[in-house]
Amino acid sequence: MKYQSSARVKRAQLHNLRREFEVLEMKTRESGNGYVGRVTTVTNEMGNWGEEMKEVKVVGKILRTLTERFDYVVCSIEESKDIDAVSIDALQASLLVHEQRFMKKIDTEE
Repeated sequence: MKYQSSARVKRAQLHNLRREFEVLEMKTRESGNGYVGRVTTVTNEMGNWGEEMKEVKVVGKILRTLTERFDYVVCSIEESKDIDAVSIDALQASLLVHEQRFMKKIDTEE
């Protein structure tokens, strides 16, 4: 009885986390690091409940759901790198570099 109950809880929790992962999108004013952190938090929580998420799926999710200001970065990454081999850390570093350049350009224009 106890096992069935914990299996049900695990199944329900994973169901909620999968749904949360599916609907995740970057917010308009959110930083790249903040968004990657939110996605990573959900995938880590899924791992804690026993479901391992492949890194390639997480990278794909992040690339698909970035805001428009990252469009040229996404195109550049897709054109220059094998998406199946890009790590979350490498993607996060690329987004950080883009944001730093973007912010520097805004500061210069002001």
